[in-house]
Amino acid sequence: MDIKDIKQNLKILKERFEKIKVYFDFDNKIIQKKQLEEQLQKSDFWNDKNNAKNVQIQLKNIIKISDKILNLSSIFQEVDVLLQLLEAEKDEALENELKTKYDNLINIIEQEEFNLIFSGKYDNLNAIVTIHSGAGGTEACDWVAMLLRMYLMWAERKKFKTNITDLMPGDEAGIKDVTFEVIGDYAYGHLRAEKGIHRLVRISPFDANKRRHTSFASVEVIPEFEEDIEIEIKDDDLRIDTYRASGAGGQHVNKTESAVRITHLPTNTVVACQSERSQIKNREIAFKILKAKLFTLYEEKRKMDMEQIAGEKKSIGWGNQIRSYVLHPYKMIKDLRTDIEKGDVDKVLNGDIDDFIKGYLKQEVEKNAKS
Repeated sequence: MDIKDIKQNLKILKERFEKIKVYFDFDNKIIQKKQLEEQLQKSDFWNDKNNAKNVQIQLKNIIKISDKILNLSSIFQEVDVLLQLLEAEKDEALENELKTKYDNLINIIEQEEFNLIFSGKYDNLNAIVTIHSGAGGTEACDWVAMLLRMYLMWAERKKFKTNITDLMPGDEAGIKDVTFEVIGDYAYGHLRAEKGIHRLVRISPFDANKRRHTSFASVEVIPEFEEDIEIEIKDDDLRIDTYRASGAGGQHVNKTESAVRITHLPTNTVVACQSERSQIKNREIAFKILKAKLFTLYEEKRKMDMEQIAGEKKSIGWGNQIRSYVLHPYKMIKDLRTDIEKGDVDKVLNGDIDDFIKGYLKQEVEKNAKS
């Protein structure tokens, strides 16, 4: 990269830096820092030990944030000075120093953006993804199969491991419902951006008259919690059924009822697992997924209660689409939340969805910064 490129890219980096400052409310943090330091200097500061402890904690957190911002600001200034010197006179040593500082600047900015994007409480955990077919019959079931393939290929690109824990085939073709684990660092942080209704418009291969069909599928994403998750589930609230697995497995599938379905009666939450040959193992996996679903359900209920108190309303249902995949009469995939569009539909359906994911997550960061 030459000096001209660095100078042009520096403008974009500065814009990204300003967004980071806004998110951290940097200007107010400096004011708060000064106020807390003034409290610290008062002669009676240690009279109230609890307050003194809280002030110290607040000050420590603010200093941690402000030091990051000031360090970045200092590097920007150093890069600006080096650019000015190089404009006046070429110098190989200065060029190398500039490139080193510029690369360092990019790494720090990208790391801070990563920290902002994946700052959610459970973002670093594995993900459990469930895809349900909606309106559209066999066409909708085929849409679920297409989405499953897309996510499995995306996971492979990210070097995440996957494990299909439950799959219900469609009556004629495709898949009615499927649940799978995505195992890897920040799998949930990425995939939470996919939660919602996905709409497909195409000429149906199942329609002899070759008419255009619209199909829907819902994608549910929850974090896969560690074993020590605390949630009370009463035995009386559960119904446990066993049945013969419908997936791959040869003769074993037909001989034993290894698949397990657990229903939490108070919430009508149903989970199933048929990925293992052992009924005991399937039961363990199903129970783990149930705990994760119930924990997430209760967390969302608390959040909804707070939103109702604040007067916020959100629509729930098949009309709440997040992304539209149009394959006919034109080809276009559009995220309805961010307005990001992709014309290469095959590439997207083959797992290239990072732009959609990052676009949504960055938008959420910006919204949180403004709120």
